[in-house]
Amino acid sequence: MESLDALVDQLRNLPNETEWLEFKHSNYDPDTIGEDISALANSAALLEKSCAYMIWGIDNITHNIVGTVYNQFSKLRGNQELASWLRNLLTKNAEFEFRSININGKDVVILIINCATNQTVMFKKTEYIRVGSYTQRLSDYPTVRTQLWDRLLSTRFEDHIAKRDLQANDALNLINFSSYFDIKQEPQPSSFEGIIHYMIEEEIIRRQDNGLYCITNMGALLFAKKLSDFPRVARKAVRVVQFAENNRMNILRDTVEEKGYIVSFEGLIKFIEALLPAREPINGALREKETAYPLLAIRETVANALIHQDFSITGAGPVVELFSNRIETTNPGVPLIDVMRIIDNPPKSRNEKIASLMRRLKMCEELGSGWDRITLSCESKQLPAPRIDLYDQNTKVTIFSGTPYSSISLENKIWACYLHACVKYVEGDALTNSSLRSRFGLKESSAGSISRLIKDAIDAKMIKPADPITAPRYMKYVPFWA
Repeated sequence: MESLDALVDQLRNLPNETEWLEFKHSNYDPDTIGEDISALANSAALLEKSCAYMIWGIDNITHNIVGTVYNQFSKLRGNQELASWLRNLLTKNAEFEFRSININGKDVVILIINCATNQTVMFKKTEYIRVGSYTQRLSDYPTVRTQLWDRLLSTRFEDHIAKRDLQANDALNLINFSSYFDIKQEPQPSSFEGIIHYMIEEEIIRRQDNGLYCITNMGALLFAKKLSDFPRVARKAVRVVQFAENNRMNILRDTVEEKGYIVSFEGLIKFIEALLPAREPINGALREKETAYPLLAIRETVANALIHQDFSITGAGPVVELFSNRIETTNPGVPLIDVMRIIDNPPKSRNEKIASLMRRLKMCEELGSGWDRITLSCESKQLPAPRIDLYDQNTKVTIFSGTPYSSISLENKIWACYLHACVKYVEGDALTNSSLRSRFGLKESSAGSISRLIKDAIDAKMIKPADPITAPRYMKYVPFWA
């Protein structure tokens, strides 16, 4: 309640209504509220405000508290509660919350509206904007519309606010700040002020104009004790599903990791490892556990899914699915680089701040070498090549368990041949019949089969001879782009 009191007092002290603030006394028309949400969200984005506000119970001239009889929870439109009706008619990026408070015996209702992200907020397929203290159609102001889109395209998800108006100790209680110091192997400050200093420096927490604190989306995603405490990012929690067979008919386990990515990452990888089939061969006097999949490949694949996901895609988060013969890791969004150049390209992330902080906290290297390690670790176990499938709004990476060479499809054999050529090339080497046989765990007697595979890969324009005039016995091959 204290934070709402402080917020109302702060807003009342402004000299006038603004493009991101509207005081109301008795106008409860649902269509007007919907248009105002669109206008205020878009104006807040244009003016780089994290939130906009509509407040019922404040006189719009004197800013005195006059109270309101409006109760948005019981206000219905048709058979729907108002909030539900509004969400159906606003675009999915519209985020708002009704809050109520009693101040000096008078009821005040506050509608907190997050700024537009990724695209404009529309109501009934129409964009609105605030011009002074009035709500207008955005299409009537083409220059403002251009400025707004420029702002939306340059604003990053990490910088938006996941939870606001918190006391310092409340903000720290929502995140696992100890893990930050543990991973960096630095002593943890003994005071709240010292801890808050580091959290602000890393942009995990910010100080607000009213003296309270807020937690950024990046802070919540990486360090939340419970992601469900942060509705804006709760759907980005990692889900792990284990199936009984090679299809999705029978689910054995379905678990959602509640903690932030950095807090939970090591435990998440160990949890996945515990679900994998494994054996313990005895090497001398020691037992060594061998899993059906290289843990390095799993680690890199999951880390990539977390770091490179497209946070603008709502209602979806990273999913790891375990089948009896493969592991599929899916994340929202498609790569920013050409999949065919995923091994040799420089790194490129749509979430630069998250990638940078995760690199400094040793979760990733941000060197663009993750796919080198995934490919090499699968080759070391002579597994089929990891596969990348792109969909409209998702990327799926599949790691396969051991499969006899004769059972691998020709398409996947050619893909394995191509990836092998890529990793050889970045190492300053080239693919040969011998290296490709070794990659598949085949004997020298299979040289003819590998020669046919190489020819198929050339015909598919995936690889090419390094020197076309070399004698066939000494021929080496490089990726098509080399």
